[in-house]
Amino acid sequence: MGGQERIALDLAARQAEAGHDVVVISLDARPRGPLAADFEASGIEVAHAPKTRRFDLPLATSLAALLRRRHVDIVHTHNPLPLIYAAPAARLSGAAVVHTKHGMNPASGRQIWLRRRAASLARAFVAVSDHTATVAHEAGESPPGRLYVVPNGIELSRFGAHAGGRDGVRAELGVPEGAHLLGTVGRLFTEKGHDFLLRAVEPLLSDELHLAIIGDGPEARALADRTGELRRGDAVHLLGPRQDVPRLLCALDAFVLPSVREGLPLVVPEAMASSLPVIATAVGGLPTVVEDDRTGFLVEYGDEAALRARIAALAADPGLCRRLGERGRERALAEFSVETMLARYMTIYRAVLPDSPR
Repeated sequence: MGGQERIALDLAARQAEAGHDVVVISLDARPRGPLAADFEASGIEVAHAPKTRRFDLPLATSLAALLRRRHVDIVHTHNPLPLIYAAPAARLSGAAVVHTKHGMNPASGRQIWLRRRAASLARAFVAVSDHTATVAHEAGESPPGRLYVVPNGIELSRFGAHAGGRDGVRAELGVPEGAHLLGTVGRLFTEKGHDFLLRAVEPLLSDELHLAIIGDGPEARALADRTGELRRGDAVHLLGPRQDVPRLLCALDAFVLPSVREGLPLVVPEAMASSLPVIATAVGGLPTVVEDDRTGFLVEYGDEAALRARIAALAADPGLCRRLGERGRERALAEFSVETMLARYMTIYRAVLPDSPR
């Protein structure tokens, strides 16, 4: 589970709240995923159309039948695999396709050909940042004249002060009173740069500086092994997947995202909405969100000295943390709300279905 799943949930929940009929379709082999209950609690039907083989041609046919039964007007796909299967299914059922590209999604050969063919069926191709839009255009993924940019939005009410959250989380982790707690949230994949972060922060780890890593993924075991080798591995807290991320963010002093590549990760505006200064690599859409030396700092991926220096600067200056964090929250409130995102998507829906009766 990552940011794009949360975006799909928040968008669908707001659409259902506005009176639209919404169904979410999972292609996962498991009958229920970690967000199924959250969708259902928002009044959204959860349908299951499992992908059972590497190239599952019958899946497109079964999806088309499902869309016809539900009289679907708009099919909104998130990232490449759903696009490849749902775009032809939507064409067969008479629905319009809106696709959102959330990240770089590198590919070659047959997969990129399939993505281009499926994208040609989309009436709107949405990128979550200007950089992501440029990547889509240069890769020939987006249909000419149908490319839009809609930044991800968050439920801002979830982020901010959590009464007792800061002290409670720190007590749970065993972080000493007065220590600087740096944190990151994300799937544990190599592209998220956790090893780069550990190399940079290792000389700084002490009773005065701790690191919390929140998330799960295929690199979890390797990351645990690497942490165990550190001189002060006890100052690194591997928290695994958590459902209380807003509470955890409120316990941090600063947030770091050391990614190799990104689109527009949801967790950055979430951290900003929590009044945290953000240190991020200058990749993908991150420079359009993090204002260097105003809401946080940007560093080049792989520059351990630069990342270490920025972490140390924030740890040494609580006033700087506070000033950067306050500006970041102001920007998150102004530009990255779920309401703004919803309004932009509904405008696109109306543009691709001008005569829809629903």
